[in-house]
Amino acid sequence: MSKNKQNSGRMPSSKGMDMASVYSVQECECKAKQIVFSKDNRLIIEEFIHIRDMKGKFAEHDVPMPNKLMMFGPPGTGKTLTAFYLAGRLGLPLIVVRLDSIINAHLGETGSNVRKIFEYAKSAPCILFVDEFDALARTRDTNDEVKEMARVVNTLLQCIDEFQGDSILMAATNLENELDHAIWRRFDTKLVYEAPDESSRLEYIDLIIGSFHKEDGIQERATRMLAGCSYADIEQILLKAKRKAIVDDLVLSQQLIESSIQEYRPVHLRIEDQALGGSSA
Repeated sequence: MSKNKQNSGRMPSSKGMDMASVYSVQECECKAKQIVFSKDNRLIIEEFIHIRDMKGKFAEHDVPMPNKLMMFGPPGTGKTLTAFYLAGRLGLPLIVVRLDSIINAHLGETGSNVRKIFEYAKSAPCILFVDEFDALARTRDTNDEVKEMARVVNTLLQCIDEFQGDSILMAATNLENELDHAIWRRFDTKLVYEAPDESSRLEYIDLIIGSFHKEDGIQERATRMLAGCSYADIEQILLKAKRKAIVDDLVLSQQLIESSIQEYRPVHLRIEDQALGGSSA
């Protein structure tokens, strides 16, 4: 797919900060070199890309193109990396929203900021990515605090409805059950993320280790050792083990990975330790 022009105009700002960070197609391609999808998510992503290449045929049949993707699942499972991957594949710049500059103590300003960043993203083809989407799209309820936030949700709904054309909206959340139902319905494509299974761990570990000097069979052993870890955990543990190998002029070994696991303490192991501690109290 051909490269597109950059968005026109200056990035809107709030609190003295730009509301988003912009990544070029080349930066996105570089960041997404090491990504592993589940079988289901791979099919959904590939179909989405294929459909985007059939714009003329969809227009001929008066069928709207999909342009809104919702990703949900635990932290570290590849949601953000998917945004970089899709931007690279489609040849579109990626605009990553900065919630710290969007959200304002004065909710009227938050709604105005939401509208400004959506208008900016519509000015030229791009992918607009909002992580921790629940911070803006939390369900409207009856308590006073959420009543105030309902105005922001209403603005967000209007912006999503008006988000047409060649740009794409991607959102990610770890708290899908807290999203407003009206928001949820407006996304035409949904992807579920989970901790990697054994085959996905092996594929990802092989990518991370690459050509690094290593013990024979270490990928398979690491796959078993890192069961329960997210992709982010696996990357950090293996990078820590690689650093140890470089410092001591060693090959990447099971011992170094075990040591790195103990130092990094991935979340699922901390939870297990707390459970064991609670049971013995």
